[in-house]
Amino acid sequence: MIKFEIPDMTCGHCVSTVEKAIKAAAPSASAEIDLGSKTVSVETALAPEVISASIADAGYTPSLSK
Repeated sequence: MIKFEIPDMTCGHCVSTVEKAIKAAAPSASAEIDLGSKTVSVETALAPEVISASIADAGYTPSLSK
């Protein structure tokens, strides 16, 4: 499980955009998005950098969470 913090994710539209970006990079990935804590947990075989780049390309600033 890869966990990202996305501080600039502020609304339902943001959640949808982030989810679409993750699915574009990894169609079989499962993602849990928590708008309240501004975090995304992704279950995928892809490297975190690939998912992070896809989220960044959608206009957000993800950082790996520990």
